[in-house]
Amino acid sequence: MTLRAAVIGVGHYLPDRVVPNSDFEKTLDTSDEWIRARSGIERRHFAAEGQTTSDLATRAARNALSDAGLVPDDIDAIIVATSTADLTFPSAATMVQCELGMTRGFAFDVQAVCAGFIYALSTANALILSGQARRVMVIGAETFSRIMDWTDRSTCVLFGDGAGALILEAQDGAGTSEDRGILSVDLHSDGRHKEILYVDGGVSTQTTGYLRMQGREVFRHAVEKLAATATAAMDRAGITPDQVDWIVPHQANIRIITGTAKKLGLDMDHVVVTVQDHGNTSAASIPLALSVGKERGQIKPGDLIVTEAIGGGLAWGAVVLRW
Repeated sequence: MTLRAAVIGVGHYLPDRVVPNSDFEKTLDTSDEWIRARSGIERRHFAAEGQTTSDLATRAARNALSDAGLVPDDIDAIIVATSTADLTFPSAATMVQCELGMTRGFAFDVQAVCAGFIYALSTANALILSGQARRVMVIGAETFSRIMDWTDRSTCVLFGDGAGALILEAQDGAGTSEDRGILSVDLHSDGRHKEILYVDGGVSTQTTGYLRMQGREVFRHAVEKLAATATAAMDRAGITPDQVDWIVPHQANIRIITGTAKKLGLDMDHVVVTVQDHGNTSAASIPLALSVGKERGQIKPGDLIVTEAIGGGLAWGAVVLRW
């Protein structure tokens, strides 16, 4: 028998405030048509005043617990992937742990920007395979609206706020690609590319920063690296693209999503797309898409899924799992 980290619950939460592209026309030299054409985004959600990343994460966590039929103390660990935690410390994950009323286990954050959920999934998988935890809740949650330069039309129209949560449980498998759960992981980073996507401030420099991005450079790296990491993860899992039911990509830009699918030889009928409704929610985008995909009836038990992401660092990676 082979131990696997299998998905047993999923949930998401989006703030109430919906911001259509037309709202940006009032303050920026942009248009709904321009934003849609370049990103595929039509609207996004912004957190309310006083609503924090841990608030969004907690709501998504409760929905995932409900989906799994579990209570908080059934969970051994919480990992929150975020670049926009409420405070420098403690972690957003411990805040979620407290709000849920979870009195056992441990909680911590992972920061790999848009690739954060992939890194967090990999960490949760390792905890389960090592026997350190039986059930791990993995959450991606962001309030990127708090780090936007509202005068920069090339970035501020792209991002949104939200949270998604996944619960993984240790289950026995046969050691084949037919097993439920995480089948393979592929992770990478390259710090030489910091300047193409970063926030120009932080605690150590005692400055308040905003997101800065060289869009063309990010696009150039994204399609190539995402296709390569997805292929490597599939090779490790012993599967081929024609066996994949769904690609669930980081929802950054529809052109990156379609370009990656094309490189993998898969048509868009096999891709879960939510970018039009959520914008780029960074580490939250993959769990949001997984939860929405299940809610829509797209993702079903037994489906083979490839999920991949790239973010500032650069950091990127992919996970193959069977739902």
